[in-house]
Amino acid sequence: MGSRCHSAVHPNPEKNMTPDTRFADTDTTRQEPRVTGRCALTPMPASRPLTDLLRLMGGEPDGSEVDHAFTVPLWQVRAGATLLLEGARACHVYVVRAGTFKSIKTAEDGYEQVLAFSSPGDVLGFEALCEDRQHTGAVALEDSIVFAISSRDLLLWRRQYPTLDHALQLALSRRLARAGEMTELMAAVSSEVRLARFIMWWSARMVALGQSPRRLRLRMSRRDIASLLGVAHETVSRSFSTFVECGVLSVANREVEIIDLERLKACTRNTRGLADDTPYRSAVGGRPAGLRQSPCRPR
Repeated sequence: MGSRCHSAVHPNPEKNMTPDTRFADTDTTRQEPRVTGRCALTPMPASRPLTDLLRLMGGEPDGSEVDHAFTVPLWQVRAGATLLLEGARACHVYVVRAGTFKSIKTAEDGYEQVLAFSSPGDVLGFEALCEDRQHTGAVALEDSIVFAISSRDLLLWRRQYPTLDHALQLALSRRLARAGEMTELMAAVSSEVRLARFIMWWSARMVALGQSPRRLRLRMSRRDIASLLGVAHETVSRSFSTFVECGVLSVANREVEIIDLERLKACTRNTRGLADDTPYRSAVGGRPAGLRQSPCRPR
């Protein structure tokens, strides 16, 4: 099928960093590279039964799909590749089978606003069907695999297989619920609280995927997290430092371990921010220490 494509990996170990940059990404000074070329999106030779897609979206097969031996195409998407291009026609709807994507909206000045992160079972591109145009983009944060359904086939298959239509409703309902969760996350005034809520939200997503709720691998960059939270990426790095200094988290680049789950949960409930008596705030010359007991105060 032609020559294979390869992506170079450039490790950059953490060393000799200042407190503010210690917990930043190794690439915070630049945007992550976009993958282009023939091998960025590759149709896979094998397809999967419709029953696999139904279960992935939370549906339950009724047996008719097996009788028809119906299969759905799979595409492989390399890390950094654009799956959905803003402004393009709505030719396909995708369901994430493996990997992680970020949904983005590019402003007129070129700023890339991150709107959401998608993981296995999530539907991408469905909202574009109403106007036949992609209003947002989707970029793979790691090597990923998606089910690919053409928009024309989707209408036919939904009529032919009611179980598919029901599973799609469940997936879209979860997407709407997560949009509400993002609104709650953004309601916090403090950047530390926003980050704490994001970590707890991502932990819950990992539990739903059968992974550890405490040992987290953040597929997105600090810049992506900052864009989603509506803060500067330097602020995200400092907020990670706060939680590390308080003994709530352990951070090594994108590897995050929740050390004290109860105090992290307590932080998420402080909508107006953390108390000002943390050692980190004192070290950076913050406001005078408050009298309240902070959830992040070392014990």
